[in-house]
Amino acid sequence: MIKNYFKTAWRNLLKNKAFSIINIIGLAIGMTGALLIALWLQNMLTMDRYHEKGDRLYIISNRDTDQGKLWAWVSTPKILGPSISTDFPEIENYSRYDDYNFFLTTFKEQKIISRTAFVDSGFFQLFTMPVLKGDINQVFDDPYSIVLTESYAKSLFGDEDPIGKIIRIDSVDQVAVKAVLKDLPANTQFKFQSLLPWSYARKIGYVDDNWSNNSIFTFILLKKDAMLEAFNQKIKKYISDHVNTGDNYIKNTGEIFAFPFRDMYLYNKGEGGNYTSGRIDLVRLFSYIGFFILAVACINFMNLSTAKSEKRAKEVGVRKVVGANKKSLIFQFLTESILISLVSVIIALFIVQLSLSSFNELVEKNLSLSVFEPQTWAFVLLFALLIGILSGIYPAFFLSSFNPIKTLKGKINATRKGFSVRSILVVIQFSIAIILIISTLIVYQQIQHTKNRSRGYDDNGLVYTQMKGSIEKNYNLIRSELLASNAITSISKNMSPITDLYSSGWGFTSAYSSEEDKKTQYNRFSTDADGIKNLGLILVEGRDIDVYTYPTDSLAVLLTESAVKKLHLENPIGETIDGDGEKRKVVGVVKDFIINSPYSNIDPMVIMGPKSWATTIHYRLNPDRPIDQNLKTIENVFKKFNPDYPFEYEFIDKTYQSKFSETQAIGTLSMLFAGLTIFISCLGLLALIAYIAETRTKEIAVRKVLGASMQQITSLLSTDFIKLVILSILIASPIAWWAMDNWLKDFSYRIDIKWYYFVIAGVMAILISLATISFQSIKAALANPVKSLRDE
Repeated sequence: MIKNYFKTAWRNLLKNKAFSIINIIGLAIGMTGALLIALWLQNMLTMDRYHEKGDRLYIISNRDTDQGKLWAWVSTPKILGPSISTDFPEIENYSRYDDYNFFLTTFKEQKIISRTAFVDSGFFQLFTMPVLKGDINQVFDDPYSIVLTESYAKSLFGDEDPIGKIIRIDSVDQVAVKAVLKDLPANTQFKFQSLLPWSYARKIGYVDDNWSNNSIFTFILLKKDAMLEAFNQKIKKYISDHVNTGDNYIKNTGEIFAFPFRDMYLYNKGEGGNYTSGRIDLVRLFSYIGFFILAVACINFMNLSTAKSEKRAKEVGVRKVVGANKKSLIFQFLTESILISLVSVIIALFIVQLSLSSFNELVEKNLSLSVFEPQTWAFVLLFALLIGILSGIYPAFFLSSFNPIKTLKGKINATRKGFSVRSILVVIQFSIAIILIISTLIVYQQIQHTKNRSRGYDDNGLVYTQMKGSIEKNYNLIRSELLASNAITSISKNMSPITDLYSSGWGFTSAYSSEEDKKTQYNRFSTDADGIKNLGLILVEGRDIDVYTYPTDSLAVLLTESAVKKLHLENPIGETIDGDGEKRKVVGVVKDFIINSPYSNIDPMVIMGPKSWATTIHYRLNPDRPIDQNLKTIENVFKKFNPDYPFEYEFIDKTYQSKFSETQAIGTLSMLFAGLTIFISCLGLLALIAYIAETRTKEIAVRKVLGASMQQITSLLSTDFIKLVILSILIASPIAWWAMDNWLKDFSYRIDIKWYYFVIAGVMAILISLATISFQSIKAALANPVKSLRDE
C-alpha cells in the first residue's frame, strides 16, 4: 500500500510539473534558511556544554553599582582563586584564566606567535580537555612547562614528537612541552593555542595580589553536595571584606557570586546586576526568523495544493466511489507532500554545503554539516518528514473532505471556499516578509547612525602596533628613528589602542568631590607625548602631556570634558586630582572621544602620563609619501630593534569598522532572510495567479469579446492580491515597530523609528507583488479569446 502511495504521488508530481517545481523550490529555499540558522544556533546553544563536570562548574562574577545602576562583570582579582578555595570547603578545585597574551614561540628556525593562556593546574580537572600526548596530571609541576594544542604543535614541530621538546618563549625563557591537547572544538569560548602555568606568570612578574585589580577570570568547581544559593550568600562580601581592611581611600560596596559557566556565553550582559540577557536574545530572534521562513514555505505549499482543488476534486470523487475511505486519501495526499519534502531537503542540503563557507564568514563561526554521519541523516529525514506533514496536513484534510456525488456532477466550488483560507495564508506570508523588510531597514539605519557619530579623534593614516618583545625596552630608539625616517609625522606610547578600553576604575577625585563621587567609574588611558597631536584629539584648553619637554609630566593628566564635569572642576588647568594612589596635575582638557562601543554613552576619562603602563604604539603615516613605502620603512625600523618578532600593525579606521561586525551581520542576515521570504512568497503568488487565470480562462475570453481592455483584465486578476498585500502591511507595521523598539533598547546611542521606514517597506512589498502578478496577468489578458471559447 505504501509503495502504491509513493508511486501515485510520483505520477502526480510529474503530471503537474510546474506546480511541483514551484513547491519544491519554495520548500528547498525555506529549508536552506532554516538549516543554516539551525546550525548557527546549535553552535551557540551547545557552547561549552560538553564539559563532563559542567553542572558543577562556575565562574566568579562581581556585582556593584556604577552611577546609580547595578552591573555585573566576570573579571576578578588574580589573588581570588587560591584564597577563596582555601577558605570555603564547598570548592573542590579552581583555576584562574587569562588568555590576553601573545608570545613568540621559537623552535629551531620556526618562529610563531601563539595565543597563550595562563592557568592553574586545576584547569584540567575543571574542563574536559582531551589529551593526545603527555601526562596532564603532572604537566604543571614545573613552572617552565607548556601545553600545546594539536594544530599548533604541528605548525611548530611538523611530524616530530613534541613531548619533551624545548621551545623558547619571547627569546627569554626556555620551556618544555609536557602535553598536547586535541584542537579545541568549534563550540567553545576558549581560544588558546598554548597554556602556561600560573607559577610561570608569577616568575615573570605578571601576578599581583591587589584585591582591587579585576583583570582575570576565576573558575571554580563546587563539590557535589554544595548548594549554590547558600554558597553565594557566604562569599558575597569576600572581596569587599579584603579591600576594606584598614584605612582605604575608597570603600568597596560590591558583591561576588558564582554563575554557571555553561550559561555564560548566552547570558553575557550584566545589566541589573545579574545575567539574564545577552546572546540568548540573538538566539531567540533567529529562532523566530527560522520558524518564519519555514512557515512561509509551508504556507506556500498549502496555498498551491488547495489551489488545485478543483482539478483534483473528480479524482477524489472517483476514489471514494470505488471504495477509498477518507483515511486512505489523507495518507495519499500526505505521501505526496512528504515526497516533495524529501526532494526539497536533498536540494536544501546541497545549497547549504555550497553556501556554508560564506555563511561562516558572515557569522564568524566554523560551522560544518557532517553529511557522512548517521545522526545527520536521521535528523534530515525527521526534519523532512515533519515539514512534509506540517505543510501537507491541511491540504490532505481539505481535499479528502469533498463530497463524491457533487464532485462527479461538477458542482464542487472549492475555489471560493479555498480562496478565503488562502487569503489568510497569503496575508500571513507577506506580513512575515514585511516585518523582516522593516527590521532590515531599521538595523541598517542604526548602523549608519552610529557610523556617522563623531569619534572625537582623527583616524586618517593612524596606525598602531602592540608592544611585544624588545619594543618597550627600545621604544626611545624606535621613536627617534621613526621620526627621523620621514615615514611618520607623529608617534605616541599609549595604554591601549584608541579603539579599545583596557582599563577602567573608581576613585578619581578632586578637592570638590563628594563621598558619592568616589564611586564614579572612569576610563583610563595614557600617553608619553604628542598624544593629542598624534591621535587627533580635540584640545579644549591647556596643553598636551610631553615628558620629553616636561619631565614632571610623568604624573600629569589630561581630562575629557565629561571627566571635568564629574570632578566638579570649573578651572581644571593646574588642579590636582587623586587616583590610583597618586596625585596628578591637570595640564589639559580634550573633547570626549569613543574608545569602546560606538553604540554606548561615553564615560569620563583620565589620560595619564607614562608613569602609568602602556601596551601600544600609535603613529600617523606621512600623507606625502605612498602608504606601502611608509610601512616598509617602519617595518625596517621595528625589525632592527625587535628582530625576533614579525612586524604587525593595524589601521585604526579598519579596527573601528570591525566594531560594527556583529550588528552588520544581524542586518545582512535579516536582509538575506527577508529576501528569501519575499522570493518564496512571490513564487507562491506567481503560481496562484497563474492557476486563477487558468480557472477563469473562459471568463477572461468572454470579457475580452465584450470589449474589456488589457488593463481591465490585469486589474481584475491583480486587485484582490494587492488588497491582501496592503492588509499585510497594516498587520506587519505595528508588530515590526514593537520588535525593533525592543531591539533598540540595548543601544544607548540609537535612532528613533521613523514613519517612513514603514512606507518604504510597504511600497517595496506592493511593487514586488505587482511585478510578480502583472507578468502572469498580462499573459492571461493577451491570450486569444477564440482559442479559449472554441470548445463552446
